[in-house]
Amino acid sequence: MDSILLRVLWNNLISIANEQARALKRTAFSPVVREAGDLAVAVLDVRGRLLANAVTGAPGHINTMRTAGEYFIQAFPPDTLKPGDQLITNDPWLASAHFFDITVFSPIFFRGKVIGFIGSCIHHTDIGGYGMGAGARDVHEEGLWIPLLKLYEAGEPNKTLFHIIRSNVRKPEHVLGDLATQVSAGRIGAERIVALCERYGLDDLQELADSLIERSEEATRAAIRKLKPGTYRGETVFDVPGGEEVVIKAAVMIDTDKGEMVTDFEGSSPPSALGINVCINYTKAYNAFAIHCCLNPDVPNNNGSLAPFKVIAPESSIINAKYPSPVSARHVVGMHVPMPVMKALYHVLPDKVLAECAGGLWSAQIFGRDRSGRAFASSMFNYSGGMGARANKRGLSATCYPAGISAVPIEVLEAEMPIVFDQKELLRGTGGTGKYPGGDGQIVKFHLKTKQPWMLNAIVSRTKHESDGLAGAGAGAPGRFLVNGKPIFDARKLIMQPTDEVVFETPGGGGYGPPTN
Repeated sequence: MDSILLRVLWNNLISIANEQARALKRTAFSPVVREAGDLAVAVLDVRGRLLANAVTGAPGHINTMRTAGEYFIQAFPPDTLKPGDQLITNDPWLASAHFFDITVFSPIFFRGKVIGFIGSCIHHTDIGGYGMGAGARDVHEEGLWIPLLKLYEAGEPNKTLFHIIRSNVRKPEHVLGDLATQVSAGRIGAERIVALCERYGLDDLQELADSLIERSEEATRAAIRKLKPGTYRGETVFDVPGGEEVVIKAAVMIDTDKGEMVTDFEGSSPPSALGINVCINYTKAYNAFAIHCCLNPDVPNNNGSLAPFKVIAPESSIINAKYPSPVSARHVVGMHVPMPVMKALYHVLPDKVLAECAGGLWSAQIFGRDRSGRAFASSMFNYSGGMGARANKRGLSATCYPAGISAVPIEVLEAEMPIVFDQKELLRGTGGTGKYPGGDGQIVKFHLKTKQPWMLNAIVSRTKHESDGLAGAGAGAPGRFLVNGKPIFDARKLIMQPTDEVVFETPGGGGYGPPTN
């Protein structure tokens, strides 16, 4: 395909994905989607290959849609689909690795045949079961499991599935409302793709898809061939809810003959009894994200650019969870996957990597009754620590790396539930010292307006272990989780009293380079 036309069509695909991502943010019921942007939208071809994605969203949503596409195609061959079909799953091992993230695929019909899909994945307010936390003992306690199914068939809703969803979640109007936004975004996105084909005289997306994927893969392999071949190692150590220590080891093998990079996670921690285990598709997503950011971030993110990045993970490890491992809080570990990978890449791309970051989101979910006796159940709300410093810039403070989502504004939370935030500000000096200091964490203090005991589901990490600096720099400070001034190390739901005050002090990021004075 002509390079100029390819660039024009590529920009159109990105524009379509961005438009639908904005629509999801404007219309979603869940604050974590509407305000924080915990979502992803992608365009895929008829073979389920990722072509383009919106610029917003978490890699754990975006890059796992590549995996989901393969499974949807196997379960529902395109020639068996009908106009009006809508596909759905939240299977952790097929899509985004925990039940809260529901993936919907909308087939794109043009001239009587399927030419591709609009995919979306968002974090839903609730999915039943234990709730957002690490305390479940197996995956079946964590909520409703939706296998590969049709949410709509030929335009008609799957009434049985809708009844099952409605009966299994705490906020059915929010969950069903958000599913409606996903379906609408998929339908409108499909219309935009059809208009694109008509405008440029395309019969389908295949020539465009093949050109994008082949060129992206060639560019990525060419970038790998410029590196020094060999095996480079990195390791990160951090603590998770309950104080459990987790180790992730990464050996990145650079094969310049094949133009391929293989990351071997041998030596990483075994599976956990807590719901922090990571499915391999999520591990692959964040491994690829880390390498792509350092190697060639300007190359489009699609099946082609991701193909040269391989993963080997031990069967009995925390980053290759097997059924029925609990996985609800998989981000606590999964978002640390880029850290040892970047430590390994430091040996070949020292000016492209980050020092160690605070890592996984600090998040909370609350349940109870307000002063008038009305029940409430919050969506997850989250707060970030500091990013690690870069080779030529300090780390960003209170920034969610590598997830790429923002915090829900406290004004929104206070308007939607009986919560009062007493303090929210940066914790100056918590980033690691160095030529370029690490980003600072933040302090968040809150209490509830209630007359009855309430329940807190908190997910924190790095309350004992620092975020390592790079190239002789200092480490970022660990965080603290306090209730009434007392440090808490517990992965279970906590029964709180009306007068209790909760404090999050999120960790700082590591510095880069030795201090200059």
